[in-house]
Amino acid sequence: MAGDTLAARLAALSPAKRALFELRLKQKVAAGAVEQRIPRRTTREPIPLSFGQQRLWFLNQLEPESPFYNEAKAIRLIGALDVEALRKALDKIVARHEVLRTNFVPVDGNPVQIVADSWILDLPVIDLKRCSDADRDVEVQRLLQATIERPFDLSQDLKLRALLIAVADGEHIFVTVRHHVASDGWSSGIFWRELAAFYEAFSKGTPNPLPDLPIQYADYAVWQRQRLQGEILKSQLGYWKEQLSAIPVLRLPTDRPRPAIQSYEGAKETLVFSETLSDQLKALSRSTGVTLFMTLLAAFQTLLYRYTGREDIAVGSPIAGRTRSETEGLIGFFVNTLV
Repeated sequence: MAGDTLAARLAALSPAKRALFELRLKQKVAAGAVEQRIPRRTTREPIPLSFGQQRLWFLNQLEPESPFYNEAKAIRLIGALDVEALRKALDKIVARHEVLRTNFVPVDGNPVQIVADSWILDLPVIDLKRCSDADRDVEVQRLLQATIERPFDLSQDLKLRALLIAVADGEHIFVTVRHHVASDGWSSGIFWRELAAFYEAFSKGTPNPLPDLPIQYADYAVWQRQRLQGEILKSQLGYWKEQLSAIPVLRLPTDRPRPAIQSYEGAKETLVFSETLSDQLKALSRSTGVTLFMTLLAAFQTLLYRYTGREDIAVGSPIAGRTRSETEGLIGFFVNTLV
């Protein structure tokens, strides 16, 4: 009804008045868009942590020697490799993304971000080409494990480390590790795309192929803290506390008791659906007006119901958390878990 009334009023306006109304509406929308953009910070003062970073910093204080939040990936490189170009590409990414050269230190009891002006990444190169096949495989696994599992000191380490292992002529294993406080799954895609772009540019002697970033992660952290405070923060916390207050802990009938101290020695099981089953699930989702994710989540919760008899089950699902266009190209920790 309200929409019909508005349409009738607009139709009654003269062409000149309607044009003026549309102009003012566009100006208002444009002003709102400018006002809502995440601004670049203008001072060098210590920067607050984002809410996500604060969670990980707190967990790191509990278990500072834990590598649980190390994000690692190892790839095999075949063919001629320009090691110097690879070094320069890594340094360019560190220079481009402040969050990788940010340390977290307490000031008056509260952690803050301290961004280093510059930082040269150390890329060790280990030559195993003269080793026997058996010895080389053992040493590669030892080096990978030592690199991946070495904890980060959040107060003084670069949040990115890398290692290059030469295993044969024209064959290398390249491993990178980032701490989750400065990275997430989306960031991984950004990192590898930019590394490839910079490596190609440096190996060919061409200019920087990427545009400047609109903001840095610290700008986002300041904006988030300013936006989520006072009554807004109180209201959102109150909502979730109320929603989750009556949900009991899900007691699964496991085959062994949980250890008294969490070991993080978990595992994952990968299951690949057949093409026929995948098509059937997609068709079922379309016919009921839901996404494939919703269908699979319903199946998972049904399985949990079968095991526990509980009808109210809370499942955490990771979301990207990048609701602003300015954050789409940033390496940083934006991911959150939605109940």
